[in-house]
Amino acid sequence: MTKDTSSDIAEIARTVTDLVAPGMLPKDLIHAVREKHPGASKKEISRAAFYAVILAAEQKSERANRLYDFASVTRNDLDD
Repeated sequence: MTKDTSSDIAEIARTVTDLVAPGMLPKDLIHAVREKHPGASKKEISRAAFYAVILAAEQKSERANRLYDFASVTRNDLDD
């Protein structure tokens, strides 16, 4: 995905939400997301993770904490 649109980010965010698990390494989650979204960059995946955090935070779930941890780590280690 070269130009991220809100629908692309939302779709990746759903994938991130479905795949994130306790103790999962960021690189493993990125790899898993790229299996479903082969053109997604780390930057897009990180943006999608923050978007997923916002959505999950509205529900005050533990998943929001896992998503935030992932998004924070990848934000500072972008490949693009």
